[in-house]
Parts: sequence; structure tokens; C-alpha cells
Amino acid sequence: MKTKIIKLDKNNFNEDELKEASDILRKGGLVAFPTETVYGLGADGLNSEASGKIYAAKGRPSDNPLILHIAHMGSLKELTADCPEAGMKLANAFWPGPLTMIFNKSDRVPYNTTGGLETVAIRMPSHPIAYELIRKSGVYIAAPSANISGRPSPTMAEHVIEDMDGRIEMIVDGGMVDIGLESTIVDVTGEVPTILRPGYITASMLEAVVGPVNFDKAVLARKGDTGIIPKAPGMKYKHYAPKGDLTILEGTTEAVIQAINKYAAEKTSKGFKVGIISTDETLSCYPKGMVKSIGTRKDEDTIARGLFQILREFDDEGAEYIYTESFESKQLGQAIMNRLLKAAGYHIIKVHDNGLATEP
Repeated sequence: MKTKIIKLDKNNFNEDELKEASDILRKGGLVAFPTETVYGLGADGLNSEASGKIYAAKGRPSDNPLILHIAHMGSLKELTADCPEAGMKLANAFWPGPLTMIFNKSDRVPYNTTGGLETVAIRMPSHPIAYELIRKSGVYIAAPSANISGRPSPTMAEHVIEDMDGRIEMIVDGGMVDIGLESTIVDVTGEVPTILRPGYITASMLEAVVGPVNFDKAVLARKGDTGIIPKAPGMKYKHYAPKGDLTILEGTTEAVIQAINKYAAEKTSKGFKVGIISTDETLSCYPKGMVKSIGTRKDEDTIARGLFQILREFDDEGAEYIYTESFESKQLGQAIMNRLLKAAGYHIIKVHDNGLATEP
């Protein structure tokens, strides 16, 4: 299959430029396109055969549900069996935007899209290209991230081309995405809304609208739980992983720097290629290895935007071992750590001030 690539300026494009992409979707084909979070790999979400093509192109397990992307609030009546009050409040507050909600599905939504579940994940993207593609195509677009399953999510078209060229009909290049982390996922089917995946919309933002929210126990688990039933994308399988062995170091800044330098020196002395993920504040603290700043701790948005890109850069440069500082906070740092933990296969080392390290 030859993949066609079209380039659009998200701030200055004509809807007619999306005609071919819309036709592909209506005919059951696959189109990758930018959203405000990451690039998505889209198909007609109500077409079971088309949804199946997504799993095949990505090499994605068939029990990992897809997110349905909509352009109109009224679509909820067609796609859900019921719409709880909390769901409507959150939709009115954060749609269009980087929030996905889990509802009980209607009979119109095929199990191939929901991973066999009785629930469906839905969001309304704010990216102008994504929004217009949904509207013009006239289909509800099922779209996970447009990468080979398990690899870092794509934040620019070049990443999609690397993974999907020859596998899908079209890639819409809309430039670099704005956020760089997938949407927050909230289950609104229970009495209390529950965060299944943290993202740009934080717990405090949600609570300002609907009151207390819960966190699923798997959100920041330190070890994988093979017993998790994937009610939301990304909860069961290893994700975002670079080719090299990724380790997270957790502790005080000084202790983490010291430990990373120790590991980097040991590995480089044996001839291994070592990558180090630092921040602007610590970039000059690492004398060994390939050192890259992910962003500044003064602005968590920069760290979120740079995470997947930096992992792919280390892949391109052949890093065999990668060490990263941790990013703990009650806001966006929680989403960053969620992605890092999955990318590292939950390999995290706690560094103590006395220089000792433990692996929980």
C-alpha cells in the first residue's frame, strides 16, 4: 500500500483539502491526523471492519478499546446508553478539548471498537484539523495514537511516517501537536467519576466542576497488574517504550544526578550507548552519555510536549540504556509519570541521600 501524505496549516486550511481524507474514512480506510494531544490513527468507529484495520495496522491487541472522536454534543445520544449528569457537566466544561469520558455504550457501537466491553470511550478534539475531519467525513472516528503498538506516541507527522508508511492510506501532516500527551480519561459510569488515565485536564480541574473524583489504582502503579481489565486505552499493556532499556531514578535532585552519573559511567565504560533525560535546570550536570533536556520544571507543559519526541530521538541515535529523572507533582507531572512508568516497564529506582538505591 502506498501512503499519501498531505500537509496542512492548522490555522489556515480549506475544508475541501480534507475531501480525500474524508472519502477514505467513509469507505472504511485509515487516515492518520493531528489532534491537540498526539497524532491519531482514524477509521469509521461504527464500521466494525474498519476498526479492525486499526488493530492490524498498529499490531494492537484486540481487547484494547479505541476512543471515538465526535464533533457535536448531540452525538452522545446516539453512542451512549445513558449520559450521567457528571458526564454532561464535564463535557460542557472541557469539550472540545483533551478529555475522554467512558460511558455505557449504545447498540450502535460495535464491540470491535470497544475491545469487547459494554462501555465506550468518547472525546471531542479541539484541534481544527481533527474537528473538521470528523465533521466533513460524517463519521465518528475511532482513533488511538498513530504509532506501532508499544512505541512512543507520535507528536509530529514524521513519527507517524516512520511507523505507518505503507500500512495506511493517508497521513495528514498538521505540524507539531500542542500538548504531547494523550487525553485524560475519566469513567463517568459509576457514582463518583474515576480517572483511568491522567492527562492535561488534571484532577483539580475536574473536581472544580463535579466535586470529588477517584483515581483508578493502576494510574501510578509501580508494578504492572496483568489482571487489569482495560476499560480505557493504555491500562493493560506496556506502552510508549523506547528500544533502549529505560530506568527512572526517584529521589532528591542531588541524589538522582549522582546516581544517574554513576550508572552512565558504568555503562559507557563498557561501550554501551547511554541516553540521559534531564531538564533545563540539570542539563549541565551530566558529563557522560547523550544528554537531552525534556523541558523546564518551571513549565510542565514543555516536559509533556517533549516526552515522546525525546524517546524517539534516543531510538534514532541507538541508545541502549536510558536514565531519566522523575517528575512527581499533583498536576501535569502525574500524567508525565504515568507515561514514563509504562515506557520503563515500571522499572524505577529509589535513590536515597546516603547514595544507596532500592528498586521497589
